[in-house]
Parts: sequence; C-alpha cells; structure tokens
Amino acid sequence: MTVRTLMIDVDGVVIRHPDGLRWDHAIEADLGVDPARFQSAFFAVHWPDVMAGRAGLHERLALALPEFAPHLTPQALTDYWFSRDAHLDQGFLDQLAALNGRYGLHLATVQEHLRAAYLWNGLGLKDHFEAIHYAADYGCGKPDPTFFDAVAARTGHAPHELLLIDDSARNVEAARACGWRAGLWEGTHNVADVIAEALGR
Repeated sequence: MTVRTLMIDVDGVVIRHPDGLRWDHAIEADLGVDPARFQSAFFAVHWPDVMAGRAGLHERLALALPEFAPHLTPQALTDYWFSRDAHLDQGFLDQLAALNGRYGLHLATVQEHLRAAYLWNGLGLKDHFEAIHYAADYGCGKPDPTFFDAVAARTGHAPHELLLIDDSARNVEAARACGWRAGLWEGTHNVADVIAEALGR
C-alpha cells in the first residue's frame, strides 16, 4: 500500500521555537499581558468556537480583552502573537525538500482562519506545501476522527495513502485509528526515518 501524501503538523513540527520557549513567554514584559489571565479569559472560554470556525478570532478577542488587556486591540494582540509564533524550522523544511517529490506535501493543523492565512501567505508556507487543511475550515480538528475522514475525502486519497507527521502522540494514534499511516515527530530523528518507521520498514 503506497503513501501518496505527507500530512504535516505545523506547531511543534514546521514551527519550533529554537530555545523551546512558548510564543507568549515574554508577553507580560512586552505588552503587559498576564499569560494566565489570557488563558483563562480567552482560550478557556472562546478558543473552542474560534478554532472550529464558529466565531472569528478578532470578534472573540474584542469580548475577552477588557478582562485581561483593555489597553490592547484585537489586531495589536494578534500581530504580536503571530509574529512571535513564527519560527520556521528550516532544517525540517530542507528534509522535506530532500524527499525530491516522492510524496505530495500538505499541512494538517489546528488553526483558526486568520493564523492559517498568515502561515500560508505571510510566512510563505504556500511555497513549500500544496495545500493546508485546518480546523476552522473543516469545523473540527485533530484528534477528532471527523477531521481525518474529511481531509481524506477532500484529497480523494484512501486513508492508507496519507501519512501524518505530528508532535502529538494523541494525534498520531487518532490518525492510525482512522486508517492513516502516522509518525511521531520529536525532532531527534530525520524525516526519512520517521516515515520509514511509520511504514514499518
């Protein structure tokens, strides 16, 4: 059974902070935002709807910002967020390029609409991948089986023709349960080895 397309996760795989830091590690010093309050006021309350495309990021930030950062606009916060969460792992991208077109290269990622567009256009991932499959566009994300089934249907591939590379063991197991091949990316092996292991070679 031949794998035709690699489905690559973004955060933790294509994007990795060189020092292993979170994108918001300096947000309090830079913007006067308490990360814990940001988490509780926005991510814990609004992120599920934003991620699934049921609400807009700026729309929900406008509701939450008065609770933890009334001095900021949604645009100012997302500009900071996106620019700080943008460390492309060039070594990883070079390893994909070294596969010499043996596989199609797509992204499969949990993103809302604005960051997905930023990743694709602003960071230029469109120059490295053929397509991006993301949560807000499908109304669900990894590890929901619905996401994997919908991505397979959109590509026209059988599940076994898709191979996910992801830094989450939970997502890897979910992909396998849906009939995909999948390999865990920990940054300690090269891409070819992860693919070979996922294929049982």
